Amino acid sequence: MWPRIGGLRTLDLGTPGEMRHRLNALVLSGQKRATAGLLEHDYRAEGEEPEFAGERLVLIDNDDERVAEVVVEAVEIVPFGSVTWKFAQAEGEGCTSLAHWRAVHTGFWENAGHKVADDTAVVCVRFRLAHPAE
Repeated sequence: MWPRIGGLRTLDLGTPGEMRHRLNALVLSGQKRATAGLLEHDYRAEGEEPEFAGERLVLIDNDDERVAEVVVEAVEIVPFGSVTWKFAQAEGEGCTSLAHWRAVHTGFWENAGHKVADDTAVVCVRFRLAHPAE
């Protein structure tokens, strides 16, 4: 089960440390407007359903503190091999091509112990910044 803050599910991007700090900064700047997770590992194993359009999530930092809130705009579950370049660009992480995006994400998930293949179900979440925490 994902942690909740004020009754809202949390959004913890990447891994704690420099990666999370960098990804949160991209969200706050408006450059990062999407994120992807593995349906089996990030959702089913956690006992969570995918996000839904209109849902508010609390973006958290390395100390599990509120950074901002985001509003989910769209959610799509697709095979890894079908993630689009348009979605990869919305993630705003500096990938230079779809092949680069796939290599980066495969490496991230495999480093976490999760094998990824073209048919692996990926939850693609698009969001917008609601407002920074005070």
